[in-house]
Amino acid sequence: MQFIRQLPRNVWVLASTLALVQGSMPLLVLVSGLLGSEIAPDKKLATLPVAVAVVGTACFTIPAILLAQRFGRKRSAYLGLSCMLLGISACGLATVTLNFWWLVGGSLLVGVSTAFMQQFRFAALESLSDLSNAGPALAILMLSGIAAGIIGPELVTLGSSLLPSAPQFLAAFSLMAGLIIVGMTVLTRFNNPEILKDDTSGEARALSVIIKTPTFMIAASLGTISFAVMVFLMTSTPISMHVMHGHSVNDAKWVIQSHVVAMFLPSVFSGFLVKRFGAAPLMITGSLLYLLVILVAFNGHQVIHYWWALVLLGIGWNFLFLSATTVLPTAYKPNERFKAQAANDFIMFTTQAISSLIAGWVLFNFGWNTQLWLCLPVSILALLLSLSYAMQQRKPVYKPV
Repeated sequence: MQFIRQLPRNVWVLASTLALVQGSMPLLVLVSGLLGSEIAPDKKLATLPVAVAVVGTACFTIPAILLAQRFGRKRSAYLGLSCMLLGISACGLATVTLNFWWLVGGSLLVGVSTAFMQQFRFAALESLSDLSNAGPALAILMLSGIAAGIIGPELVTLGSSLLPSAPQFLAAFSLMAGLIIVGMTVLTRFNNPEILKDDTSGEARALSVIIKTPTFMIAASLGTISFAVMVFLMTSTPISMHVMHGHSVNDAKWVIQSHVVAMFLPSVFSGFLVKRFGAAPLMITGSLLYLLVILVAFNGHQVIHYWWALVLLGIGWNFLFLSATTVLPTAYKPNERFKAQAANDFIMFTTQAISSLIAGWVLFNFGWNTQLWLCLPVSILALLLSLSYAMQQRKPVYKPV
């Protein structure tokens, strides 16, 4: 574990900041569907706030990277956190006015901020002097999601006990706003990483060339599938549980909390497994877990079925996303990083946005089981891509980018 102590301060600062602010999205996932089903002009629009948040992430993926390139990682991060603070404040206002469109607008800003937060993983990688520590560094960042997964939904219970007479969910959004301000303070300790120019890297290739390389296609595809399936099922879960099958809000909260913790807790060991055995075994395991999610969820609509399905979904996401992100930097040269990262994230979050947008529509019109059937071919594709990458890594000759 010597390499843990060798990780730069930037990694720990970024992880601490994310632990404080990332709870905004789990909070939004839990609350927006429940609040939206009460104040939306049509119950079928209940998932619109989360869908709009994901659309905001997709639309601002490229601008976030361009701003980081132009002004540096630190300034762009503060811009993202400012959007998050404004968005959470707007959501709080929606609870007071019972105006659905304030909730949608606030969710959009939270989604925009997520595009900036996603750049933290690249900032951490750029801070490393040894890229072989990429897995552990990413694992440290992803572990911060455990705090977010617990804190975000728990603010609903804490807020209602602190301010029982306040409008429902107002206290939760207010507490979240306070945590974002603390996170902005912690981020002052971050320093923009210095990227040494590599004269041996040669001329930067066109993006059309980079995205056609097998390594980029596999990494981008698996990252995209990991998010698309996860958000497609996660977005609908609170509504399916509470609105359609009569489970309590506390049960839905417990399932979402467990899911978010399951997304990040495996980072205790998954990053180190990547360093020890490579990315391929985790890719394959993550794909198999996605298939297991579908099998478990098909068995019933009791709380335990939702719990196990969402926990397995979280673990599968962790394995797929971390391994795909670890592989991605091997697909481009240092002077190609911004455009390659922009292309990867744009593909990933645009697909995620589409999944989120159609999740509520599919749920209300066709039901939970139809959602599961739609995830099956995509999960099989993930397994095939993972096996393809494993076979590619077994080739005796390695040709660097």
